[in-house]
Amino acid sequence: MLDFISINEHSSIRIDEEKIIYSDPYNISGTPHDADIVFITHSHFDHYSPDDIRKIMKPGTVIVCPASMNEPKELGLTVKQVSAGEKSEVLGVRFEAVPAYNIGKPFHPHSNGWLGYIIDSPDHGRVYIAGDTDITPDNKQVNCDIALIPAGGTFTTDASQAAELVNAIRPKYAIPIHYGTVAGSPADGETFRKAVDGEIKVIIKL
Repeated sequence: MLDFISINEHSSIRIDEEKIIYSDPYNISGTPHDADIVFITHSHFDHYSPDDIRKIMKPGTVIVCPASMNEPKELGLTVKQVSAGEKSEVLGVRFEAVPAYNIGKPFHPHSNGWLGYIIDSPDHGRVYIAGDTDITPDNKQVNCDIALIPAGGTFTTDASQAAELVNAIRPKYAIPIHYGTVAGSPADGETFRKAVDGEIKVIIKL
């Protein structure tokens, strides 16, 4: 189900529709060089990995990243920097930027301007990639059809908190991410599934 979305590992996401979209590519196998758009949520090594972007980029690839990030310019691609609350379009793909930050943790300060994204899918509706975040007043207002939420804890929401956020925003589908390698354990996906309201379909891809 939702075969157009795949998770490589951690928060490394690929969306395969009219355009090939990656978010935070990390530990990519091979060199597919097929990315039309690469969304970067923030500058931590497991989210902004230049070596992995080089494996997927091609002539014409566009990188979307927070306005506070200048690092992607080193790759020689077109870079679109955006701020929280901004709605925009790249290569015909519409999206909006959502703040992603910690409350009571030091890892992802609100002041850094780091992001999640809601990407408009022509066939599947609004796809929310939360980025590294806790439950916040901003993401509790998200309207989406598919939500990809971090569930590994330590740096972000844990599995129970991720489920709490999903139960608040009520997508049709929820996919837990950001667990099992850099943070969290492989069991976090099932913990998340059990805590999500039964009317919301949970899909485990890690």
